[in-house]
Amino acid sequence: MSEIPFEEDVTFDDLPQLKQPAASDDFFRMSHIDKYYTIGDEQMQVLRDVNLSVNEGDFLSILGPSGSGKSTLMNIIGCLDVPNGGEYMLRGQLVESLDENELADLRNREIGFVFQNSQLLPRLDAQRNVELPLIYAGVSPRERARRAKEMLEMVGLKDRMHHYANQLSGGQQQRVAIARALVTNPSLLLADEPTGALDQRTGRQVMELFHRINAQGRTIIMITHDLGIAANARRVVHIVDGELSEEDARNA
Repeated sequence: MSEIPFEEDVTFDDLPQLKQPAASDDFFRMSHIDKYYTIGDEQMQVLRDVNLSVNEGDFLSILGPSGSGKSTLMNIIGCLDVPNGGEYMLRGQLVESLDENELADLRNREIGFVFQNSQLLPRLDAQRNVELPLIYAGVSPRERARRAKEMLEMVGLKDRMHHYANQLSGGQQQRVAIARALVTNPSLLLADEPTGALDQRTGRQVMELFHRINAQGRTIIMITHDLGIAANARRVVHIVDGELSEEDARNA
């Protein structure tokens, strides 16, 4: 089935409000983070002495070219990987001291992920895709359905709940992915090149949705190589060769 067009001039002004996360100034702090991989007899340094603090409600872009270490940094922020050196405190927990089960629990409780490609399961409709994190969390079927519908309405897809991925435009698929990332009410939305697979106009609409989510108090960290996309954030830092520059990269 061919892809249907994206709607004209989508806005999100009249959509339901998200439940706001609990306020906390010190959301996470990274101090002197190092990350390396050992390949044979050689050690490849990916992150070098990274220091980064993020407050509740920040909208931060981490800007860098391919191979700069930004994906590795995203994996550490998202508790998908742990550093070899330094300290990462998330919600007062020392991340590198947690075992795999504790990391998974922290990740599922605090972090929602949005990737460049929506990664929707093609055999499930939009509602069932959004329900997936709640299935893993053991939420009842009735509550899963209620929360998935609420999130799809929030991203402007109330009339697309029972559409499959191949019946949705690229922008609609990404909005389903955003709804899925938010359905567990995480404190942090972590987005990896979220508009990379979209045309410019559709990308602007997704960024409009991110602004609305952030305005309600959600912390957003966006990984990108595109300065124009990075400029949507209220704070931009630059990563090159594994080193993070704290000055605003838009003025660098």
